[in-house]
Amino acid sequence: MKILSKIYTALIFIFLYAPIFVLIIFSFNDTDTSSRTQFSGFTLRWYERLFQDRYILEALLNTLIIAVVAAIASTILGTLAAVGINRMKRLPKKIMMNITNFPMVNPEIVTGVSMMLLFVAAVSLFGGRSLGMASLIIAHITFCLPYVILSVLPKLRQMNPNLFEAAQDLGCPPVRAFFKVVLPEIMPGIVTGMIMAFTLSIDDFVISYFTSGTTQTLPIYIYSMTRKRISPEINALSTVLFVCIMVLLIIINVRQARDERRAKKAEKERVV
Repeated sequence: MKILSKIYTALIFIFLYAPIFVLIIFSFNDTDTSSRTQFSGFTLRWYERLFQDRYILEALLNTLIIAVVAAIASTILGTLAAVGINRMKRLPKKIMMNITNFPMVNPEIVTGVSMMLLFVAAVSLFGGRSLGMASLIIAHITFCLPYVILSVLPKLRQMNPNLFEAAQDLGCPPVRAFFKVVLPEIMPGIVTGMIMAFTLSIDDFVISYFTSGTTQTLPIYIYSMTRKRISPEINALSTVLFVCIMVLLIIINVRQARDERRAKKAEKERVV
């Protein structure tokens, strides 16, 4: 049974990561022919062309700006919302959780069209520019918020509810007690929610397509390239993004493991 479980696990990982490894391999493919499925040799020229392509770099810059702003804003708002929801009574908390979960199960095309109509109505009513960077950031914050809330809430539930009150009893103001006592306890959930919001924002296409206006993000630019031949520069760009996110996840996991070891060591020392 153990051997079968190991084989089954290996097959699952192969199924998940084989397309990514194929993409990485073909990002070094030296070919000028129409075929993109035959490996003709090793080259770095697609990476050189990637950093010389103004349109791809502009789309990448827009994507990163939107993702960073949306991740930071949704993390702050989502953390505050999670703290508020956690302090609610049973019935209001249940209602708020249903409202929070709804955007995640709602079809993205419905969310995208409804937000487009909202932004167009707001522009026509209050004046201003057409859809663009601002509408994209607001849309991304909106659909990232529920994921941050659901990442932070479990940490709040695991936390001892008496710690915050104990800090106040010892003379600590509420705001300072939150930053000194509550925030360190829920920080792993906040970091997880922020990473999830960042990756969801980078990856989003449907909502971005309806709310982008004249602003191009990377998924929209790649979609526009599917109407003609897709350049291997996209393989190189996808490889760079994959490696950057992988390194970020490794650093965060190593840091969390180190913090857990320190916490266990401190707890053992207190017991002794």
